[in-house]
Amino acid sequence: MRSVTKYPVTVLLFAFACSMASASDPSPLQDFCVAINSSTSAVFVNGKFCKNPKVVTADDFFFSGLQIPRNTANQLGSNVTRVNVDLLPGLNTLGISLARIDFAPYGVNPPHFHPRGTEITMVAEGTLYVGFVTSDTDNRLFTKVLNKGDVFVFPVGHIHFQFNIGKTNAVAFAGFSSQNPGLITIANTVFGSNPPINPDVLTKAFQVDKKVINYLQKQF
Repeated sequence: MRSVTKYPVTVLLFAFACSMASASDPSPLQDFCVAINSSTSAVFVNGKFCKNPKVVTADDFFFSGLQIPRNTANQLGSNVTRVNVDLLPGLNTLGISLARIDFAPYGVNPPHFHPRGTEITMVAEGTLYVGFVTSDTDNRLFTKVLNKGDVFVFPVGHIHFQFNIGKTNAVAFAGFSSQNPGLITIANTVFGSNPPINPDVLTKAFQVDKKVINYLQKQF
């Protein structure tokens, strides 16, 4: 007890450092670890096998194609192209990734969250209405209208969305503090799980008629 009282700042800083460390990918212990699906002559690090450094090439750190518009002819009117460790092996252990998000007029990237990464989004074309909800008891909503060149950040693990409020297509680029931030889309997860969540659970949770739940589950 005496040591804690004597060094309160040190204890607090240590606790803060530990909390920060648990909120992002582990720091790399080597220059790079290019992901490979084969275990032959490879080392398993942070969820991926590492390619032998002697056979690594520049192509392992390269991806081309984010300049190409994506097809947004779907129910949501949006399309997300993720450049994570599965698409760009050189990202392995580096703790970053990228995505391009295309929006049709009034298209939406629906409420979702990334369990392993903070997201920072920049609008390249168009106008987006974006926001996230806090995890405290107040469920505070932070929103902003973003125009070309504007940037907004979504804290790790928070439900957020992007909605094209313009009459033209919109494009945004998002960076993540994880090589594989993960994606949990609320509607898909709740109403489209496999196997489905018991309708009685969802009826009670959402306080609606079971027919509404059955309808929503059929949509997903």
